Parts: sequence; C-alpha cells; structure tokens
Amino acid sequence: MNQDSTARAIDRAALLRWQQRQALVPEPPWLHGEVARRMAERLQIMKRVPSVVIDWWSRSGASRGLLRAAYPKARQLRVEPVAVMQQPKAQEPWWSAQRWRADEVVAENEVPEGQAQLLWANMMLHAVADPAALLAQWRRALSMEGFVMFSTLGPDTLRTLRQTYRDAGWGVAHAPFVDMHDLGDMLVRAGFADPVMDQEMLRLTWATPAALRAELRGLGLNADPARYAGLRTPRWRARLDAALAARAQDQERGDGRIALEFEIVYGHAFNPPPRVAVAGETRLSAADLQRMARTGRNDASLG
Repeated sequence: MNQDSTARAIDRAALLRWQQRQALVPEPPWLHGEVARRMAERLQIMKRVPSVVIDWWSRSGASRGLLRAAYPKARQLRVEPVAVMQQPKAQEPWWSAQRWRADEVVAENEVPEGQAQLLWANMMLHAVADPAALLAQWRRALSMEGFVMFSTLGPDTLRTLRQTYRDAGWGVAHAPFVDMHDLGDMLVRAGFADPVMDQEMLRLTWATPAALRAELRGLGLNADPARYAGLRTPRWRARLDAALAARAQDQERGDGRIALEFEIVYGHAFNPPPRVAVAGETRLSAADLQRMARTGRNDASLG
C-alpha cells in the first residue's frame, strides 16, 4: 500500500450515485443482513454495555434491529451518507414504533466526538474512497476504551467474475477491495489498540445470470476509474450471461447454478487512553481532558 496516500483509486462520483440509489431501495441487500447477524454474534466480546451506539450507514447496514435488541437502553445514533437517507421513511405509518424510537439520524460530518462506547459499521467500508481517513474519524467519535466493530468485502470477493472479464477482454469488473492486513495497519495508524482482523468465505449461487446481475446491482457498482467508459449494450449483456452460464457448467456442483464467492472481512479494536509521558511536566489537550472526564462518568454509570 502506498504510504503517501491513503485514498483508493476509486470514482467518488460513482460512489455517490450508488449511495443515492440505495436511498430509494426499500430493503438493504440480503447479504448485508446475513453478515450483520453473524457480526452481532461477536458482540459478546464487549465487556461493557454501551450507553451510546453509533450505527454507521445504518439503512444499508441492516443492523438497526439487531443493535436495538442487543442494547435496548442505549442512545442509538444512526449515521447516513446522503441527505435523503437522513429522513424518516415515508412508508412508515404515524403509529409505527420505528417513528418513536430514540434513534438520532445525522450526517457524517455531524457526528459528535468522544461520546460513543460502540461504533458499528456493517458492510460499508469497501464503498469508501479513503478508509484510513474514516477510521481516524471513527476513533474521534469514540470515548476512551470505546469499541469499533466493522465488516467489509475483502479482495477474494468476486474472483470468478473478475476472471470472466479478463478472459473476455472487458477490462476491470469492479474497484479493488482492501486486504484485511492493510485494514489492520490502518487501525494501528489511526491510533486504535489491540486490532483483531479475520475473514470467512461465503459462496452464493443463482439459478440464472439475470438473478445474479440483479443481486450484484443491489450490492454496488463498478466505481473503478479504469472501467469501461461507455454504456454497455444488450448484446454485451447477452455475452456476459453466456459466459457466466458457461462457467456454471464447469463448477464441481454440476447443478447448473452460477456461483460467486464473497470474502467477508471482520475487524474490531479499542480506542485507548492517550499515552502520558513520564516527565516533570505533563500536558494534555483540552479534548483529551474532556474525554477522560466523560469516560469517568460513563464508567460510574455502566458499573
């Protein structure tokens, strides 16, 4: 990884278009919900019950119900990337319990610093242009000893699709994903302590190429700057479907279903107290002093 720049080679305008499109989708992708369920099983490693929980990109992360069930008394702060996602869903009736929850919805640049004991981000970091900068922002949002937990797609995701594109000379299929070891290094550089990274491979199958393409559209788009610049034609789409169907015949299952692989990367880490050098005179910033004061109050209330 280039140490001089943390930004990925990614088309930010394309990412914004995808985020705006996600705001119009009634339900998050099925895969996001499944990963959220698996990640929620890891919450038992937290020793303290958080009083403030930040759910980053809440609507597409499919985790709101899980976090509410795990921490019913916590203040839930939902962070959304685009303005339309920051509004209540119009289809929710006035009597819906979801309208009267104590959740607060804010933009990414409005997140208060030093308040949350848990920052949760499910299946969104791979859609960020500068993951390292976001990790640094996450640390600022956490109280001392606060906990960050996230999931994202790893570089072994969609190997078969990339090979299909290479064989046909169609260029890149999607923007590259960040390796989990690089994400661990970013956590350390952002100031987090005791980062833990692991991964698992999921294999999804579809009966038809059309069903596969529909699900991939919900999961994201090709935001690589080197992608094909023009519009794809119906003839090209037919060639893609034929290539995917041909690969299905070569797979070991032998049932004709088209399979693609998804590497799910999980990470968590703590926000440590600032290191105080032993010296005749010790200086702390006002922000560090405020965080220490808040942490003391939170510890007393959490027990």
